[in-house]
Amino acid sequence: MKASKVGQKVILFLVSFSLFISCITISATAANGGKLGDINSDGSINSTDVTLLKRHLLRENILTGTAYSNADTDGDGKITSIDLSYLKRYVLRLISSFPGETSNNLNIPWDWVGIIGTGQSLSVGTTPILSTTQPYNNLKLDLGNLRVPPYDANSSELKLVPLTEPIRSLATGFPSAYPRNLYGETPHSAMANQITAMVKAAGRNDYISVHTVVGESGQGMSVIKKGATDTGNTGRAYAASIFEVTAINRLAKAAGKTYGVGGIILTHGETDCGNPNYENELRQLWSDYNKDIKAITGQTQNIPMFVVQQHSYPSTGTSASTLAQWKAGVDYPGDIICIGPNYQRTYGGDNVHLTSAGYQHLGEKYAQVYYEKVILGKDWKPLQPIKATKNGRTIIVDFHVPVPPLVWDNTLPAPNQNTLTEWRNGKGFEVTANGSRVTINSVEISGNSVIITCASELPAWGVKVGYAFTGGKARPNGTYRWGLLRDSDPFIGRSGVAQPNFCVSFEMPVN
Repeated sequence: MKASKVGQKVILFLVSFSLFISCITISATAANGGKLGDINSDGSINSTDVTLLKRHLLRENILTGTAYSNADTDGDGKITSIDLSYLKRYVLRLISSFPGETSNNLNIPWDWVGIIGTGQSLSVGTTPILSTTQPYNNLKLDLGNLRVPPYDANSSELKLVPLTEPIRSLATGFPSAYPRNLYGETPHSAMANQITAMVKAAGRNDYISVHTVVGESGQGMSVIKKGATDTGNTGRAYAASIFEVTAINRLAKAAGKTYGVGGIILTHGETDCGNPNYENELRQLWSDYNKDIKAITGQTQNIPMFVVQQHSYPSTGTSASTLAQWKAGVDYPGDIICIGPNYQRTYGGDNVHLTSAGYQHLGEKYAQVYYEKVILGKDWKPLQPIKATKNGRTIIVDFHVPVPPLVWDNTLPAPNQNTLTEWRNGKGFEVTANGSRVTINSVEISGNSVIITCASELPAWGVKVGYAFTGGKARPNGTYRWGLLRDSDPFIGRSGVAQPNFCVSFEMPVN
């Protein structure tokens, strides 16, 4: 009897020891390849994992190691009832992924991330001022009593303060250069706050961007580029950028923070509407900024330039800069990103400048594309044409569509109703043959393509298709070029305004 009991004890010990070893092996395997939600590392996410997380929160069985990491479904480094809520929703198939999955993939290499804004009037804003408080921790450089130039990045007057509008004191005349280069609400506060909101929604605690705004109203590329002549009223944009980056880099080190520049936004092009070399000059500006900023911050990460198209200059005819702003994104992918058109936003009475709310909406769109490109590392592209082919009276234009399906917008009026009437049925599309306008009978969406039916047979060569490219009569609260083609992106910024991707303005040959 005693021998039997001893044998049973030995067997129980061996079984328990075997299970113990098995658990160690499972944990080790999980540590080498943990999966969010799979708390017991059995390869599936189910009610057992929910029970384990509940017991941890009740302090009945404290999770450690891989089990703890896998239970952190929101990726914030802590296990709370929020993680349990996400896990329950996943098991019930109400969600298909955890916020922590995105959080772990975010590219946030620095404590403070610089964003430089340059350009002309649409980069320096308008009144009234809307963004008078900072809801997060975003920053700007305060010059104090420092007079610039000269550019003394080591001045004790310099400090970082919460990012609000106006960024600095407003200009009192025109033209006016840094630091009195601003005219009101810029896109920057809306951009910064939208980025932070998106990062926090993805499970990270914060994203602090530090904004430098140096654009000069009415000035072309020759005035905002590196090496521009400082006339006292113009020509300081590039030098001011480098001054602020140098100063912020010093202040970051003093505060024990890391700093690098994540992006450049260029809101520009009206003055260069007739400049055939504009695309090359965009590329040179990108190159100069990347070389000079990297030498200051020590970063190796490239700095993409985000560009929005302009549609107001000239009021008639076509614009070389508008085409170049799209083409630069095609020809230099990853370095220059065209975020799309600006025609869909609300303009003031001059049909050239946005309203204050329009600048906020532009900032939110910059933020969305910045988030996709810089933080998520995605190869983002606007709604843009890929190719155009013809057959008889028909042209088919194939598109890259960020978020299908393609649709016709129903909030904007139809373009070309009173001028350029050959295209009044084109919803923004334009067809020419050897320089002469061709009448469009109809346009229809087919998948990721648009089918254009013309009134007559198209010649063998010399045919071009355009979209929102030729200026006509301005729309109310809008500008001189626009169209109705957009995608179905559900993005809504902090302002509450929906911002699908409208098609870029373009012109291209038809094969």
